[in-house]
Amino acid sequence: MSIRHGLLALLEPGPRYGSQLRTEFESRTGATWPLNVGQVYTTLNRLERDGMVVQDGEDEAGHALYVITDAGRDELRNWFRSPVDRTSPPRDELAIKLAMAVGAPGIDIRDVIQSQRHHTVQAMQDYTRLKAQATDVSPDNRDDVAWLLVLEQLIFQTEAEARWLDHCEARLVRLSLMAAEKEKQRKKTDGEERSADRRPPGERPAPAPQAGLGRSKNR
Repeated sequence: MSIRHGLLALLEPGPRYGSQLRTEFESRTGATWPLNVGQVYTTLNRLERDGMVVQDGEDEAGHALYVITDAGRDELRNWFRSPVDRTSPPRDELAIKLAMAVGAPGIDIRDVIQSQRHHTVQAMQDYTRLKAQATDVSPDNRDDVAWLLVLEQLIFQTEAEARWLDHCEARLVRLSLMAAEKEKQRKKTDGEERSADRRPPGERPAPAPQAGLGRSKNR
């Protein structure tokens, strides 16, 4: 998530101070990604250092006001025009957890999947309930619309996660069946070999004739 560009977008309509930006950011995103004031001011300081914003006086309460610069507007436009880069996907804790659970001693990965599925389904139900509440009344301002978009993204994300967990479980079942079948075939082959070794000498297949045997009779 780009706090940097989010603050630039909130500054474009006009001057804002730090805690005001924090409140508007959380209102726009439904507090999905809460910010603290320290994060806001740290980001503003970096934006000011990079020439994206400048301080421009104070409001009546003495809050320092920040204004976006032309360079900041160019940066914001480029951000809106550019797709989100997926060449270096963010680390996903769930994917890492399942990857590490494979073969971990004393860990049943199916239990890990089941526990996560329960949580994911609960989250999906919570998001769906929030969406129903949000759509009871037609959104009449941009913050409501923005929150609805974020909420629907969370719903789609949890739905995809639930499908992925089902896929992981199905793959593990297939791999387990394949491993069992290979073990069955191995035991069958080993049993046939041991059985052949235990045959009486008279029941064992006669050795193949060697080259040259039987020629002495014709001499």
